[in-house]
Amino acid sequence: MPARRCLVTGAGRGIGAAVAQRLSAEGHSVALTARSGEELSALAARLPGPSLVVPADLTDPTAADTVISRVEAEWGGPVEVLVLNAGAGTSAPLARTTDEDWARMLELNLTAPFRLLRRALPGMVEQRWGRVVAVASIAAKAGDPYVSAYTASKHGLLGLVRSAAAEVATKGVTVNAVCPGFVDTPMTADTVATISATTGRTEAEARDTLARRQPIGRLIDPEEVADVVLMCVHSSAITGQGLNVDGGTVQS
Repeated sequence: MPARRCLVTGAGRGIGAAVAQRLSAEGHSVALTARSGEELSALAARLPGPSLVVPADLTDPTAADTVISRVEAEWGGPVEVLVLNAGAGTSAPLARTTDEDWARMLELNLTAPFRLLRRALPGMVEQRWGRVVAVASIAAKAGDPYVSAYTASKHGLLGLVRSAAAEVATKGVTVNAVCPGFVDTPMTADTVATISATTGRTEAEARDTLARRQPIGRLIDPEEVADVVLMCVHSSAITGQGLNVDGGTVQS
């Protein structure tokens, strides 16, 4: 594959950082966005290829245009590979999920990816080549208690992916989602801390509980998610899919 112009959101750590490393190692130019400029700069310094640091709060309605316009201006062409990884979770019983919790999950996990996809797709369609990969969750496939807002946002993201994929299927552009289970990332560490604080179990016990929820008996490594993201980037025949990377938790 020739070198492509890539944009990875939520790139500072975890899955986003692993994906950025892999894309850069393959010779692509990789733009990095997240709220933390320091994390992005530290990652950019480790990448072997060209990179661009564009800190942004993707819940800002103007951020999608600002970030993508910067990539276009710096590298002279449209974003060709868009990895929609930025996201967050929240946990509460449904009856105690506030309007603010609900709005925050939808804004970051669904509306921000929608805006980025809407902004990037025309450039991909115009040159008749593009790859979009959204990092969703197995919460896009099945419901668990106490994560209704997060689950709804991820179900919505998978729906967005499927509809967009159908719309551009004849244009040389693919749109897919990767649906991880519990991955060994800072987000999972936050979940472990919450479980420990609310149940009295140690963090080691809480972490083991999450690992055992997956049939393989361990957390997923971020590199394993990056493997599937890169597969979607390489393939012109995979589109409209939600590919589980969950150790066999959800069989579909």
